[in-house]
Amino acid sequence: RLNKYAKYNLIGTVIKINSTDLAAKINPLLEEYGLNVVKMSIILFLFFVIYILRKIFYILIESYLMKAISFRKYCTSVINKIQKPIDVLIIVINMNMIMYVYSDFMTHEDVSKIFNVTYGIFITYIAYKIANVVASIKIEEIASENKKIKNEVINVSIKILNFLILIIGLLILLHFAGVNLTAILSGLGIGGLAVALAAKDSLANFFGTLSILLSDVFSQGDWIVVGNQEGVVVEIGLRVTTIRTFDNALVAIPNAILANQDVKNWTKRMLGRRIKMNIGIKYSAKSQDIKNAVNQIRTMLHAHPGITTQETEYACDIGKGMKLVSMDDLQGVKKDLLVYMDEFTSSNISILVYCFTKSTNWTEWLNVKEDVMHQIMRILEENSLEFALPAMSIYQEDKAKTGATS
Repeated sequence: RLNKYAKYNLIGTVIKINSTDLAAKINPLLEEYGLNVVKMSIILFLFFVIYILRKIFYILIESYLMKAISFRKYCTSVINKIQKPIDVLIIVINMNMIMYVYSDFMTHEDVSKIFNVTYGIFITYIAYKIANVVASIKIEEIASENKKIKNEVINVSIKILNFLILIIGLLILLHFAGVNLTAILSGLGIGGLAVALAAKDSLANFFGTLSILLSDVFSQGDWIVVGNQEGVVVEIGLRVTTIRTFDNALVAIPNAILANQDVKNWTKRMLGRRIKMNIGIKYSAKSQDIKNAVNQIRTMLHAHPGITTQETEYACDIGKGMKLVSMDDLQGVKKDLLVYMDEFTSSNISILVYCFTKSTNWTEWLNVKEDVMHQIMRILEENSLEFALPAMSIYQEDKAKTGATS
């Protein structure tokens, strides 16, 4: 009966324990449960060892994370997320050890597979949590140092990392479950066509994501118009891009479709949000008064602090300027300022006011536009000009004169 302890060099220890008076008294009571003092001692010793190893593991993890992560609050956050899974994993390990000792150090293939798969699940989950948080923080640190790295690239990188961890974890689980991975991998060659057809849309969306990121047409937070949808880009994912519309609905558009659609981006403009007005003046106005008003409006806009002119300066990205394109068009800069008597309509004389605000922010644009409109009203009043309303004049023929003539 002592041979089962031989491979662990425990024969001497077992003999000493069994020779004690305590063992002689307790062993008869425990035998009906398949236990003895030796087994109980080994189980208690394993509990103690696992508890010590748990403490050492937490110290090592915290030490590693403190080196990998700059801020202690993030390190604490990671440990809090993995503490419960690790504690459950330790309970599973204890159960496995108890069963191993209870069964006289004999292993059962089916039971071993169950425990191995359980270990694989918990280890994959813990690795997923640690890698996900550490990678997120490290990539954000890199992005903060290099402003050219987009948030979308960070998000996609983290998702790809998570996907790889899950794939590796799945392969480990299949290996623990006794599945022949070589046969599965060789079978992929036979079923490759079917897999490719089934994953056609997913691959199209993935390459659509790459196309969107490389083309840099829009980014997270941009106000865009795509087809009938208009709103702010929430996230560019691996499969879909989500947009929060202005009526607060969340719209998901597959990236394969989005990459092939016309996209209007209202955010990618550095300087200049358009103000365009056609001001109708009554035909009773004098030509000189209109000319004076046009000149005064033009002067007012040139002097306005919120309106762009040809003299307005802006920060230029020299790196992007290496492209053989107009810098103003590339970075979204508009400086046009036009004020002219434009047209004789059926009911008024039209004055065109066409200019751009320095700010592209909607609220600031509205403030500048409102101020410009008030000043235009003041200029028109000073020149005795009145706004023309759409009207129709009806001239009634004098019947008496018509009869006398006939």
